[in-house]
Amino acid sequence: MIVALAGGVGGAKLALGLSRVLPEDRLLVAINTGDDFVHLGLHVSPDLDTVMYTLAGLANPETGWGLANETWRFMEALKRLGGEAWFQLGDQDLATHVERTRRLAAGEPLSAVTADLARRLGVRHAIAPISDNALRTIVLSKDRAYAFQEYFVREKAQPELHAVRYDGAAEAALAPAVQAALTSAGLRGVIICPSNPFLSIGPMLAIPGLREALRARRTRAIAVSPIIGGKAVKGPAAKILRELGQDVSPVSIARYYAGLIDVLLIDHEDAACAAEISSLGIEPVVTPILMQTLEDRERLANMCVHSLQ
Repeated sequence: MIVALAGGVGGAKLALGLSRVLPEDRLLVAINTGDDFVHLGLHVSPDLDTVMYTLAGLANPETGWGLANETWRFMEALKRLGGEAWFQLGDQDLATHVERTRRLAAGEPLSAVTADLARRLGVRHAIAPISDNALRTIVLSKDRAYAFQEYFVREKAQPELHAVRYDGAAEAALAPAVQAALTSAGLRGVIICPSNPFLSIGPMLAIPGLREALRARRTRAIAVSPIIGGKAVKGPAAKILRELGQDVSPVSIARYYAGLIDVLLIDHEDAACAAEISSLGIEPVVTPILMQTLEDRERLANMCVHSLQ
């Protein structure tokens, strides 16, 4: 079993590649829930759905999130009525949130709901939320605190980030499937996808037990840098690094994961960083890591699996 820690579009891309090179019983994708929130009375799980739709072959190929061939009549009607329309919910996507909310209200844990929804959509590999407990990423600026979706979607990640807080993490527990996989004698390794370290992976690492499991494992753990050539592949990772006073380079990513991983995959553009990464006790592997095509995803997935050996 290989456990992949994923969040957002970057995580979903590599998860898709891994699902195409690994058998169904050899992969568990553990997904960030720090950006979950209640909107219009519905429990919305953006990262869970991005990975689920991607592995089901239903994701919008242009955005990487949401569903292909989506329509927006509900949002158009809501906007006419003066409702909150800053977070877009497509008509098909809305059904996912309605059904999830109904089942959670009936007492089902998020992991059970996720597994069943994924199965019904045709996802063959196992996916799970990192926790069944409430976990919320809060972005702190100079003047106020933003819930993640307020910061990321409504404010378009414009406020200057001073710190990140993970509400609920201290009281949360790893989801049963994640805990079982990480402690299994059959664990082959852990892959941290090229997701935002602070906004997607950080919430997961804040849950008691995950850092300890990564430190105690007898297998290798690797990460893929979300930074290439001084820029984030997608999202505000580069902006956040600058605002936190850190270099926008894979070296900063290596420092963030120091003590938790053995290998960091970096792009050829960042080959000059290899020596400094090595000085942190992490083996740098220089390889193309930009995933623009399905072939790119599969090639990087194979490189990740190979790096676990």
